Amino acid sequence: MYIYNVTINIDESVHKEWLSWMHTHITKVLDTGRFLSAKFTEVLVEEDLGGKTYSIQYTANTRSDLDDYYQFDADRLQKKELAKFANKMVTFNTELKVIKEFFPTAISN
Repeated sequence: MYIYNVTINIDESVHKEWLSWMHTHITKVLDTGRFLSAKFTEVLVEEDLGGKTYSIQYTANTRSDLDDYYQFDADRLQKKELAKFANKMVTFNTELKVIKEFFPTAISN
């Protein structure tokens, strides 16, 4: 499994509008069929540059699914974001490969 992580710092002046837009954007990314799920989280830090920081973690089943997203979908979906909020946000992307997931074991008394 692979995680495509997008971290975004958004300016306070467009924060509410961007939050609403992101809910629609995440749904459109998932509708490409390249990802199994997405987690939308707030990063709990105070940024020197201000604004609020968020992370969206899209989970892909295979590397091929992630590559197909880049090849066929990313530019089209990201252009709208860049056009609308370009000078009001800073973003960076990270790719992660899941090695193993751990879950708590049941503790019996």
